[in-house]
Amino acid sequence: MTKRFLTRSEAAEYLTNVGYPVAKNTLQKFACLGGGPVYLIFGNRALYRPNDLDTWANRKLGTPRISTSDDLIA
Repeated sequence: MTKRFLTRSEAAEYLTNVGYPVAKNTLQKFACLGGGPVYLIFGNRALYRPNDLDTWANRKLGTPRISTSDDLIA
């Protein structure tokens, strides 16, 4: 059964397990400064939906490259 909402620690673990290594503290920083995944507040806790985490991580991915000095792969 997939959880509907994840705590910040669970969200970091989820992202890491699907291939996007992110620390809980990084998500906390993004929550303060912006630029992170969408989250909801429940009481005093931030809760994340797995779909929102996937969307955010996919948007953060760069385009494929052969090397750091080459142009993008067409």
